[in-house]
Amino acid sequence: MHLEFCGAAQEVTGSCHRLQLGGTQLLVDCGLFQGGRDADARNAEPFPFNAADIEAVVLTHAHLDHSGRLPLLVQRGFRGGIWCHPATADLVAIMLEDSAGIIEHETAVTNRKRERKGLPPVKPLYTRADAEAVLEHLRPLRFGETVEIADGVRLRLQDAGHILGSAIAELWLSEGKLQRKLVFSGDLGHRGAPILRDPTPIAEADLVIMESTYGDRCHRPWEDTWRELGEVFDADGQKGNILIPAFAVGRTQELLYVFARHYQDWRLERWHVFLDSPLAIKATAAYRRHLELYDSEACRVQRERGDPFVFPQLRMSESVEDSMALNQVRSGAIIIAGSGMCTGGRIKQHLKHNVWRRDCQLIIAGFQARGTLGRQLVDGARHIRLWGETIRVAARVHTIGGLSAHADRDGLLAWYRGFAAGPTLALVHGEPEAIASLADAVRGLALRVLCPQPGERIDLATVAPSH
Repeated sequence: MHLEFCGAAQEVTGSCHRLQLGGTQLLVDCGLFQGGRDADARNAEPFPFNAADIEAVVLTHAHLDHSGRLPLLVQRGFRGGIWCHPATADLVAIMLEDSAGIIEHETAVTNRKRERKGLPPVKPLYTRADAEAVLEHLRPLRFGETVEIADGVRLRLQDAGHILGSAIAELWLSEGKLQRKLVFSGDLGHRGAPILRDPTPIAEADLVIMESTYGDRCHRPWEDTWRELGEVFDADGQKGNILIPAFAVGRTQELLYVFARHYQDWRLERWHVFLDSPLAIKATAAYRRHLELYDSEACRVQRERGDPFVFPQLRMSESVEDSMALNQVRSGAIIIAGSGMCTGGRIKQHLKHNVWRRDCQLIIAGFQARGTLGRQLVDGARHIRLWGETIRVAARVHTIGGLSAHADRDGLLAWYRGFAAGPTLALVHGEPEAIASLADAVRGLALRVLCPQPGERIDLATVAPSH
């Protein structure tokens, strides 16, 4: 009985963990590597296992760093079930279609350039057909239900509170006389965040595999975050445009929700708010279909006001023509667009047309992985490169970390303390500094703390049972 860390070890993206017991193999997540010059090459590499040998996948949530290589897995021979919450099944369908469309478009652009140079064409990482093939393998499972997903493997999902349908995975493993319970945190939500419930506490485990994205820092209190955000919108004087790169699933819906709630407080009637993301528009529709996942406050808002994501001055820019028209707007626009780390999508066009203007403001409202354009902007870059052009950064950049959908250091520690006995803990999904910092903080609580390296394997027989 072994656990192998095939991704998100000593880094934030590429989540993929392989479990093997007897002749049974399964994965927890199969996500894209994001950020860094070698991300495309890493995603195209063969898996460190035979895809046809994997019997099942547990998908914790729909973000592409957890789901984005599923089309490759199916393309390369996977034939089993992909177990996830029904809301995740809804979201992953639209996210993989969008991802495949971007990959196909970028490959077509690359091949036109290669053709002019007399070079042979390259194949896309995967296609829309590959993404659609994943949907046949989805096996929806509601929170709290237990099911056997392979010989000797039982699964129960619990609410992680990160995005719609995000799950903590409880896995009971049995191989002969050896029995172990593993708990994968997935991505844990930020306590007190709008719309969704807080992460579910789990009482028992022999091994906990926990994310550590913000393992070395704490978020600002929510009251301070709302005040800081409101000050950006309510500033007097000449106003240019405000750009908000936002993840299409999770962050965008939170922003729309709080904009609606603070519409008068923040004097948003003075702005035109554009949601410039077809994917985010579809994801928001999915949020409307799953009211059962809302927290009590969001349920109350929905009952009293109706749709919690709409307000005056909000415009949906779905078509390419609508998006391009925003390039002519020089002031008075708040533009929410993907991608959240500025690695692709329509936000790059808006940066090209605005970030060199002194009256432009840029709100960074989520984690920015190393190697991404968003991280460059957070780190104070005075120039950026877009499509071979060097562009001066004159805009004012606001980093509002309190909006993160991830649990911070205190939230991670609080969730881990929910286990009755301090089980062995493996820290993943974080940069090395964050992992090391969180490991130091938790050593007095955990029986043993592991900081696995990429490709490292753990013999689960060596993991002491916590009961």
